[in-house]
Amino acid sequence: MHQDIEKVLIDEEVIKKRLDVLAQKVMLDFEGKPMVVVALLKGAVLFMADLLRRVPLPMEIECLNVASYHGGTESSGVVSFLDNTMPDVDGRSVLLLDDILDTGRTLDAVMKKLREHGAAEVKTCVLLAKDIPRDEVLAADYTGFVIGDEFVVGYGLDYRGRYRNLPYVGLLKESAIG
Repeated sequence: MHQDIEKVLIDEEVIKKRLDVLAQKVMLDFEGKPMVVVALLKGAVLFMADLLRRVPLPMEIECLNVASYHGGTESSGVVSFLDNTMPDVDGRSVLLLDDILDTGRTLDAVMKKLREHGAAEVKTCVLLAKDIPRDEVLAADYTGFVIGDEFVVGYGLDYRGRYRNLPYVGLLKESAIG
C-alpha cells in the first residue's frame, strides 16, 4: 500500500496534534448540551474514533451511510442516503463528522436531513477541506486541514475501498489509479 503513495501530505504526528486542537474547540462549544455525534460512513470512521477519544463529554455516537464518489476520484454530484433510518436528533445538538469537504453537497444534504428530523443545532467538523469554489456555499465549523484540489487517500479516505487504513493523508501515484 505505501508503495502506491506518491507523496505524504499530512503525516500521522501532525494529524494527532491537530486533533488535540479540534477536540478542545468541540468541548468548549458542546459542554453541557445534549450531544449526538453523527459520522458519515465510511470515510469519517478513523477521524471519529481518534477525535472523540479526546472529547470527554457525554455523547451518543451514530453513523450514517452516504455516498457521493461511487468509486471514482471525483464526486458524482449525487448524494445517496444508503440508510433507511435517521438517528434520533430531535431537540439535540449534533456534531456532524466527515472526512473531507469537497463540493459541499454531502454535508449540505445531511445537515438539511438532520434539521428536518429536529436537530436543535448542527455543527460540522471535517478532517480536510479543499480550497476550491463549492457547489454549495458551505464552510465547516471545525476544519482539520485545508488542502488543494487534489485527490487524497489515507486516514479514512479511500480509492475504490482501499487505503483508508493508512495513518497519514497522501497522494496516490498515477500508476495506482485506474
